[in-house]
Amino acid sequence: MIELEMQNVSLGYNHQPVLQDITLKASPGEMVGLIGPNGSGKSTIIKAMSRVIHPRSGKVLVDGQDIARIPRKYLACLVGVVPQLPLLPSTFTAYEIVLMGRNPHLGLFQSEGQRDWAIAWQAMEKTGTRSLANRRVNELSGGEIQCLLIARVLVQETKAILLDEPTANLDIGRQIEILNLIKNQCVENGLTVLAAVHDLNLAAQYCDRLFLINERRVYAEGTPTEVITNRNIKQVYGAENCVYTHPINGLPTVLLSGSKNKTAGT
Repeated sequence: MIELEMQNVSLGYNHQPVLQDITLKASPGEMVGLIGPNGSGKSTIIKAMSRVIHPRSGKVLVDGQDIARIPRKYLACLVGVVPQLPLLPSTFTAYEIVLMGRNPHLGLFQSEGQRDWAIAWQAMEKTGTRSLANRRVNELSGGEIQCLLIARVLVQETKAILLDEPTANLDIGRQIEILNLIKNQCVENGLTVLAAVHDLNLAAQYCDRLFLINERRVYAEGTPTEVITNRNIKQVYGAENCVYTHPINGLPTVLLSGSKNKTAGT
């Protein structure tokens, strides 16, 4: 079990700053969500946590260690990543994509064995992708590929997972199945999860804590009830009086009503 942490981190691309003075932490058994408008920097935080980009200042820590000092192969055994825009070989089969998650655990020139195959099949069973095993990536829908990426990160058997829009391209039923699966991994196995989530209602239902990102900084942090409020949603998203209490579980729920155009004379 490990912690993921940022201490006063500033991030950007080339000469363009994106985030400043970000401090956050995700602990074992906890699912922490990153929410905020498009372009607010949620994906940038995931990239920094996975060492795709380096901080301009501050520290990114994995289990108390500076991420820059952790060998990449060892880091891949600690932290798994489901990216938003994956680059996958189009001619690989779905099973081969999932099995790639075992690579960090293999030695130089070592091939997968029976245990690796069994872990891959089990992950595909959990994610409902076993029937796709022999189909090639270029034959799959966006939602099917997304489920394969979840299966691949489970096969990696890491102690923490970074998710960048994990429910992208999924229908509502599959969204619930995948998030239930990830949440169960948190609770049962003490997994640490940090997820960038676009859907505020899903974030409220599944995340233990939220960080609302806006104007390069953490605008609010806390439980879903503390963060998803009418005041915060109005200030950050510009929507008014849209947060209500869920009638069953008491968590915040965002309801929006579109404007109705009135014709002349009505």
